[in-house]
Amino acid sequence: MVVTKDFFQDHPVLVTGGTGFIGHRLVTALLEQKARVRVLIREQGAGSREQGAGMEPGAGSLERIVGDLTDAASLVRACAGMKTVFHVAGFAHADAGNTAEFAARHWAVNAEGTFHLLDAAREAGVSRFIFLSSVKAVGDPGMHCVDERWTAPPKTPYGQAKRAAEERVLAIGRESAMHTVNLRPALVYGPGMKANLLRLVKAVQQNWLPPLPETGNRRSLVHVEDVVQALLLAARHPAAAGQTYFVTDGRTYSGRKLYRLIRQALGRPMPGWTVPANVLRGLAQMADGVRRLAGRRDPKAQAMLDKLLGWACYDSRRIIAELGYQPVWDLERALPELLRGSQNNAD
Repeated sequence: MVVTKDFFQDHPVLVTGGTGFIGHRLVTALLEQKARVRVLIREQGAGSREQGAGMEPGAGSLERIVGDLTDAASLVRACAGMKTVFHVAGFAHADAGNTAEFAARHWAVNAEGTFHLLDAAREAGVSRFIFLSSVKAVGDPGMHCVDERWTAPPKTPYGQAKRAAEERVLAIGRESAMHTVNLRPALVYGPGMKANLLRLVKAVQQNWLPPLPETGNRRSLVHVEDVVQALLLAARHPAAAGQTYFVTDGRTYSGRKLYRLIRQALGRPMPGWTVPANVLRGLAQMADGVRRLAGRRDPKAQAMLDKLLGWACYDSRRIIAELGYQPVWDLERALPELLRGSQNNAD
């Protein structure tokens, strides 16, 4: 099979999570390639456009169908007539799995929900199933930058659910003629992002984060538009079948580099001093101690510092070599728009 730019023209595609941060951009890209897109939503009025609404002449078509990953019958209806499924939806609270309630939710949505969708896809004769997983599907690699040969089991409920889903995705591919692929993006950034990176941007903007030291740590990130690129390549490239890939922007960032890039984008010079890592850890412990006294158990300050000074490094050269993935964005290029969005949200 030859990979062509018109691969998705008139191609029926189901997208789960199509109204979210990544899924919305995937839907837009598919429509630009004239696909017939069906978006799974959990309820009417969930933010999707009506079929054909706002389309330019010659663009693809868009419809929405109500369903839920925990409702197997609704997934059978959603998959009917589809050739490709992009499974982007999930319970994304990766750091909120310390309670039995959150762990059960991770398993019900991220693992069992994927199982249900795979069963529905196979029953409907779907030919391609692309699963958006996470680097969290493997265990912490520590102070190393790892590639897909790193198979350590995940320790968190989120990671365990994603890993179980990945294994079922590949098993279905082996048992049938379905083209199945797992993609593991690193931390995703881009306009409209939330969570940790946005908090870091705001902390530097508001001048309450002191100058970070250079600890030599390395963290991987990826722009949302490059995640979409990887999803499209995974669906249409024959070499992707049965594979699992890390997806990054091809660069690594230390905590100090992140701090420097944000200040640079803000037009602020770097201070001539830093706060030692052990002092920062002590301050974080104090801040979390105050939270505990206030009745809050989650150690947010320490968790944020661990993300800034710790390692989370992944090598995405395999998807570049095998599928022709070429990341377009890096954080330095993306930051001006991210900062504008952050300032607009604060207004």
